[in-house]
Amino acid sequence: MKKEKLLNVGIVGCGNIATGKHLPALANTKRVGITAFCDILPEKAESCAEKYGTKGAKIYKDYRKLLEDKSIDIVHVLTPNREHSEIAVAALEAGKHVMCEKPMAKDVAGALAMCEAAERTGRKLTIGYQSRFRNDSQYLKRACARGDLGEVYFAKAHAVRRRGVPTWGVFMDEEKQGGGPLIDIGTHALDLTLWLMDNYKPKTVTGSVYRKLAGNRDAANAFGSWDPEKFTVEDSAFGYIQMENGATVFLEASWALNTLDVQEATCSLSGTLGGADFRDGLRLNGEDFSRLWEKKPDLAVGGVAYNAGRALDSSDVECGQWLDAVVNDTQPLVLPRQALVVTQILEAIYRSAKTGQPVQLS
Repeated sequence: MKKEKLLNVGIVGCGNIATGKHLPALANTKRVGITAFCDILPEKAESCAEKYGTKGAKIYKDYRKLLEDKSIDIVHVLTPNREHSEIAVAALEAGKHVMCEKPMAKDVAGALAMCEAAERTGRKLTIGYQSRFRNDSQYLKRACARGDLGEVYFAKAHAVRRRGVPTWGVFMDEEKQGGGPLIDIGTHALDLTLWLMDNYKPKTVTGSVYRKLAGNRDAANAFGSWDPEKFTVEDSAFGYIQMENGATVFLEASWALNTLDVQEATCSLSGTLGGADFRDGLRLNGEDFSRLWEKKPDLAVGGVAYNAGRALDSSDVECGQWLDAVVNDTQPLVLPRQALVVTQILEAIYRSAKTGQPVQLS
C-alpha cells in the first residue's frame, strides 16, 4: 500500500482555539507535519511550535511571510473574526487549502470574498462547525436524510447559557468579533439546524438583540466577573427566520440569561412524520398505529472510534474528514456557500434589531 504523503500545515493564530481544538486534533492524525506557526504575540507561536511543531518549525509574526512558504499545503485560520476573511483569501490566493474557524467572517462581504476566492483558485475552503461531527448529530442527519421526520417545517436553534460569558481574549470586543453570543455560539446552533434541515434558502429575518446584563458588575459567571466597560457586545440575541419553502426557524443565543432552560449547539426539529431534539441526549418522536412513540438511540454502541487508545471527539472527526477532502480531492462536509448563508442570517438579525424592521434576503 502506497504511503500517504505527509501534508504540511501552517497555523495562523495560536490562542485557545488552536491549543484546545485544532492542534491536538492535527497531532492526533499522524498525517500532517505542523511546520509553521504565526501569531502577533511570538511567544504564543513559539509555545505551540515547541509542543506540536515539527523539528525546525518556523515562527512568524506576519501571516504574509508564512504564506510565502511554498511547502505549506494547508493553512488553519484561528484568529479573531475580524481577520478571518483577509487571511483566508490571501491563503487561498497563495495556493493553500484553508480551514477557517467559525464564524466564516465578521460580515457577509468578508464571507462572500472567501467563497469567491475558493472558487476562483480551485483551493478547498471549509469552516470549523464541529457540531456536525458529533455522534448524535450524525445519527440525526441520517434519519433526516432517510425521511424519518418527513418535511421539517419548524425548528429551534439553541445556544443558551445561564452564565457563561467568555471573559478572556477578545470575545466581548464588538470591533474585533462583530458581535457576542449570536456570532460566537449562536452560529453553531444555526449551522447545525440548517444542515439537518438541508435548507439554505432564508427569505425573511427578524431579530432582537439585548444588553440587559452586560452592565452588571461583580456578576456571577462561570469564567469570572466581567468588566462592563469591555463588554461591548450583546448578552442575548434572538432571531425569527422564515425560509423560502415556508419553514420557520427560531434562533436563541445568550451568554447570560436568567433561565434554567440551558442548551448549547443543539436544536429541536418538527416534521410532518416526526420530530427530534437533544434535550436529554438525542430523542426522536413520532406515531405508529394511532399511538405516540419516542426513542433514544444508544449512540455508544458501535459509534465510538479510537486511535491508539484515545477516543476521538468531534474535533478529531472534523479534522480527519478535512484532510480526506484535501488528499482525495473531494468536498469537505462544511461547504463555503453553506457557511455564507449562516453569516447572512446572523448579519440580518443584527440589522433587523438595529432598524426594528424585518430583513428580506434573496
